Amino acid sequence: MALATVVHVEGSSYRRPGARMLVTDDGQLTGAISGGCLEGDALRKALLAISQQKNKLVTYDTTDDNDTTLGVQLGCNGIVHILFEPIDPEQPNHPVNLLRQVIKKRQNAVLVTLFTLNSRTGNQPGTCYLYLESDQTSVTNLAGDSFSEILLKETDHAKHIQDSFFKSFDTPGQKLTGFIEYLKTPPSLVIAGAGNDTIPLMEMAHMLGWNIIVVDGRAGHATKQRFPKANQVLVVKAEDVLTYVQPDAQTFFVLMTHNYNYDLALLKQLINIEDCIYIGTLGPKKKLERMFGDLSLQGIEVSDKQKTKIFGPTGLDIGAETSEEIALAVLAEIKAVMSNKKGTPLRDKSEPIHSRSEQLVDYAKENTEDFTCAISN
Repeated sequence: MALATVVHVEGSSYRRPGARMLVTDDGQLTGAISGGCLEGDALRKALLAISQQKNKLVTYDTTDDNDTTLGVQLGCNGIVHILFEPIDPEQPNHPVNLLRQVIKKRQNAVLVTLFTLNSRTGNQPGTCYLYLESDQTSVTNLAGDSFSEILLKETDHAKHIQDSFFKSFDTPGQKLTGFIEYLKTPPSLVIAGAGNDTIPLMEMAHMLGWNIIVVDGRAGHATKQRFPKANQVLVVKAEDVLTYVQPDAQTFFVLMTHNYNYDLALLKQLINIEDCIYIGTLGPKKKLERMFGDLSLQGIEVSDKQKTKIFGPTGLDIGAETSEEIALAVLAEIKAVMSNKKGTPLRDKSEPIHSRSEQLVDYAKENTEDFTCAISN
């Protein structure tokens, strides 16, 4: 197999740096690096990388609407640089395993990918360094320990600013560009409720690649057979949920058990979790107001700050009626909160869809000055 990664973009493109697609030698594709325009040619390039067992950087220029080189007028008006890396399963720290570590350990991470833009035949080191809070993994021998120290400095900076950027490096006989990629902890969705209406929510969250935990007090409803795509299905009392679930800043809760007392008991615990930024409650606003009132009778006053993270009724206003439509509205709202966006129509934006700081890399220059260039996550 080979991993295709968008490592740099000039202008517009469907996917941004960090988009990945895995290609197997029998032609199966997982993920995407474009809206479908580049995948056909990318498959051929990936198979070539697998055959030659060599990293390759391929540039696709989509700035000319009349260019039919790829068999379709892309209309993206951008230049996309894609790195193809053959995956050797015998190597413990190949790129896919590094990404697996990020998901498994649920920590913010920084991943470094090195490539050269000024020479198509030059060395393309590829995905070479992973920084996690618990450990660091270096898989490059480039310039020895001193270069690893430089990479560690840059990953510290990415962690500090919580953003990705590009950096140029001088190495013996070659100038490299580094994509210093900040990776947030993968989202985790806790669905309180195992009724039929939560199944579409599980299905859609699974399509997004989120970690899914279903909790309910009813053993006949909360089963792996009913929720096969959930990572965990727990039969547990509301008071004990946090014994089994350790929330972090990327954990989002939706209360939809249709059991008022269960939802109330769980809300009582969740409002005190500092990192929790989204608690969705299904049902009318009057239900949430009643919950606040009942908590007050227990001597618990929900502060204005705590109320900012409680979304009731849960979901964006898209006219949702069916369970599937409600799931769509809920996940769209969670994604908006996660990205600190308003969820407004894109046509109402005056600026580009993606935050677009200039991303030009000085590969055309002769000087070897270091530079950084912020990009959107």
